[in-house]
Amino acid sequence: MTSIFERALGPDFARLHPLLRRRFGFNSADGIACIGTGTMDRIWRGKAYTVPILHAGTARHILFPEQGDDVPFRIENYAYRDGFGRETVTFVRSFAFQSGITRRFDATMIYSAARGKVVDFIGTHQHVAVDLDLRVDDHGGLHITTGSQRICGALLGFPLPQAFSGSADVHEWWDERAERLRIEVTVANRRFGPIFGYRGSFLPEFVSTTDVPDRVRPLRETARE
Repeated sequence: MTSIFERALGPDFARLHPLLRRRFGFNSADGIACIGTGTMDRIWRGKAYTVPILHAGTARHILFPEQGDDVPFRIENYAYRDGFGRETVTFVRSFAFQSGITRRFDATMIYSAARGKVVDFIGTHQHVAVDLDLRVDDHGGLHITTGSQRICGALLGFPLPQAFSGSADVHEWWDERAERLRIEVTVANRRFGPIFGYRGSFLPEFVSTTDVPDRVRPLRETARE
């Protein structure tokens, strides 16, 4: 069984840095999880009018309005089969601010054969599905950009208008000098400009496990892709 990222990248998966191949190469049959800990050098937000949007996202662990420097960071990647039998990987990111507030940015990802790419379900209830375009750069880093987005309701689904959606650009790579994984994320809106982002570094630990904690699973699953 191949990982969802190897299926999406095809032969280009072999061009990833060896540590990134390991990080994005496991599946539910491997019995491991990747737990990363580190520091975000900078977490920022857009102009004042973006704050209500970001605050609204906190209810379902999508976005948040806090910003800061040197923020402790944790990312939890578990692979499992969801309730519809789909190979799934969690991306649960936690940010511990000096104020004592800890914010989460949750996602679960699957590979959609129909779409031929990884689909990212954002938040705790999988109400928003986003197509991901993956690219390997010349240094073995992984670039992820978001494509079409849609609302996945209980009774119907429909495209999310661009005016209400955010386009994300993610770059993750191995820093040979620092011997750490670097990550940089930018979320922007065509109308409102930059909304949210962060950059920093972390170290991954590969943990043997046969259990996926409930706290990293979505509270609701949808069959829509």
